[in-house]
Amino acid sequence: MATRVTELILYGRRGCHLCDELRLALLEFQSEYRFRLREIDIDADPELRARYGPLIPVLCLGDREICHFHLDPAALKQALEAR
Repeated sequence: MATRVTELILYGRRGCHLCDELRLALLEFQSEYRFRLREIDIDADPELRARYGPLIPVLCLGDREICHFHLDPAALKQALEAR
C-alpha cells in the first residue's frame, strides 16, 4: 500500500520576503515529515487576496491554518502528527 504524501499549502505572493523565509524554514522539517508544499499566489484570486492579504504568508494543512507571518514549528509538528 502506498503512503500518502501530505500536502501543505503556502498562501503568499511574489516578492514577499516573509513568504521566502517561511518556505526556507519548512525545509528543516521536510525530510522528517515527508510533505509536499503547494504554493498559491493570493494575488491571482480576489477571494484569497481578501481572505489572506494582511496575513501572508499563511501555511495550511487542508483548510486548517497552521501559522501565518512566520513558521511556528510546534504548530507545524502538531498538525502533521495529527493527520
